[in-house]
Amino acid sequence: MGLIAREIEARGIATICLSSAWSITRSVNPPRAVFLDFPLGHTAGKRDDPALQRKIMIDTLSMLDGIQIPGTLRKLPYQWQSDDAWKDTVMRPQSVGGRGSKVRDDRVARHELPQYQNEADRLAAERLLRTGQCPGCVFLSA
Repeated sequence: MGLIAREIEARGIATICLSSAWSITRSVNPPRAVFLDFPLGHTAGKRDDPALQRKIMIDTLSMLDGIQIPGTLRKLPYQWQSDDAWKDTVMRPQSVGGRGSKVRDDRVARHELPQYQNEADRLAAERLLRTGQCPGCVFLSA
């Protein structure tokens, strides 16, 4: 996200990144970002809590003016739970059943190459990249 944000900013459009991964966000150094200490996949707030989601979005967008120093990463004040116990189990395979039972690991495998839903999507993406018409591919070369 930071790489794309820098390219968009270079074209004169202000960006703000909303992240739940402090170390990753820090390493890609977006022009400005806010951090929400929530589980990955819940960056914009809790499911079925539109009031919280709205507050998070308003606070995030307000940082477009509030962050003046490039590379700044600010933490939003919201908490997932009253304590950090959720961090002990998030992103880890879960046991199914009791002691000695199987472990259910439904995490998606990572791939070095882009993955497409179907062959038509792959061909369309390659065509757009070759012709320079891919708005999401500003950082790639054909």
